[in-house]
Amino acid sequence: MTILIQNGRVINPATQTDEVADVFVRDNKVERIEPNCMEKADEVIDAKGCFVMPGFIDMHVHLRDPGLTHKEDVITGMQAAAHGGYTTVLAMPNTKPVADNVEVIRYVHEKCASGKCIHVLQVGAVTKGQKGEQLADIEEMVAAGCPAISEDGKSVMNAQIYREAMKIAAKLDIPVLAHCEDINMVNGGVMNADAKAEELGLPGITNSVEDVIVARDILLAKETGARLHLCHCSTRDSVEMIRLAKKDGLKVSGEVCPHHFTLTSDDIEKVEALSVDCRRLVNQPGADTNYKMNPPLRAPEDVEALKKGLADGTMDVISTDHAPHTFEEKNTSMQKAPFGIVGLETAACLTYSELVLGGYLTPMQMAEKMSYNPARLIPVDRGDIQPGKAADIVIFDPNATYKIDVNTFASKGRNTPFDGREVTGRVVCTVCDGNIVFRA
Repeated sequence: MTILIQNGRVINPATQTDEVADVFVRDNKVERIEPNCMEKADEVIDAKGCFVMPGFIDMHVHLRDPGLTHKEDVITGMQAAAHGGYTTVLAMPNTKPVADNVEVIRYVHEKCASGKCIHVLQVGAVTKGQKGEQLADIEEMVAAGCPAISEDGKSVMNAQIYREAMKIAAKLDIPVLAHCEDINMVNGGVMNADAKAEELGLPGITNSVEDVIVARDILLAKETGARLHLCHCSTRDSVEMIRLAKKDGLKVSGEVCPHHFTLTSDDIEKVEALSVDCRRLVNQPGADTNYKMNPPLRAPEDVEALKKGLADGTMDVISTDHAPHTFEEKNTSMQKAPFGIVGLETAACLTYSELVLGGYLTPMQMAEKMSYNPARLIPVDRGDIQPGKAADIVIFDPNATYKIDVNTFASKGRNTPFDGREVTGRVVCTVCDGNIVFRA
């Protein structure tokens, strides 16, 4: 199959290309990038006024498969990812059963292949059953195609066990994706510990819950030589510790999620009565549980630190932490509802609206944070659309203005606080391995 993408603004961080040109794809590779390409093609796409960037790569998604497929599954997750411009995603291991063995790794990869959509790489758990007691067989999982290890959803609280895991990861040269949360300090918290929590009468989660483990994990990475990637950072001190670690020459990287650079705890909406509208949750007076996520939405000064960290290169990656839940699970009190929101289909427009239009990132930096840097950190030979590379491409319209509508989502999840929010920027086409997997 051949595809000709015409008249688009080609933005490729790997080569620092930023020019209006045509992109010609043959089979699964980019063959030519040049103005006024005269090649005939099976599919011709007019990308005038649009960005043509390497397909996005999400280092942090929850596909809920196996075992929790009422929330999401590999197929619907891939479709949601394609709608969001993603061509590769890393699936977290907190499934049922936990992805702590070769059988689960293979199951996910085989189901991904059968779906013929995008690439899904299944991350392996650090410990058996994510219980934090015994190491999983990390070498065996890596041999089966696992690209990284993580205990996401929780931290490995036993530092000795985690250090041993980091030693193995360093030997295998795979990244450790760290969820930083001192569970002993959470103490029933459900949102940021601040005046808003007091107003809503809810227990809070302090910044130190994250910061203590960030500091510990950086020190363990320093000792072991492991490649440490800090997931969903939310505090200003996390940013500063990553900045210092990089100055010290450590192999430490960090990611920020769109909800953490877009919203603060002050944005959490109160709900006064029973609601049956899936956009307004909570069956008793309290807070809208679509705003309940872990780590929680923080203070304005934290949000500003995250934005500046992305702008100056301290924070390497924008990931979604896509965490689908059912309406029934979320339609309860803030204390009872599960943490998490969906993000695959809103990340690009929020990044463009908040960071590019907000003056923090250039379009080149957006592509860097959402594609090139993740590819480099995993690593995979993607995130680069120069000739000879895999034809993983997203076409993004920076002029489209619209309101986010959960009813258009391909994901099974509708749990997002962004429904009805006006944004600018829309994914109009996603190409993975030379196949059009989404077209608006």
